[in-house]
Amino acid sequence: MNYNPAFGPAAQTREQRARVLQQMQATFPRLKTKASAYARQLYERYVAGELSWLQVRQALDIAAQ
Repeated sequence: MNYNPAFGPAAQTREQRARVLQQMQATFPRLKTKASAYARQLYERYVAGELSWLQVRQALDIAAQ
């Protein structure tokens, strides 16, 4: 496995990214309870490794404008 700096050391694998997302949702329940279908799709893409968390946040910020 090659290191991808876009994800950081604790989120290199799909399983690690899923755990990071779970931890964020536990810390900030609004990420889960108020998540739109679009946000959930972005979260899935993050876990799949298609988007970094920064890209997810940027997409959500643009959608909120």
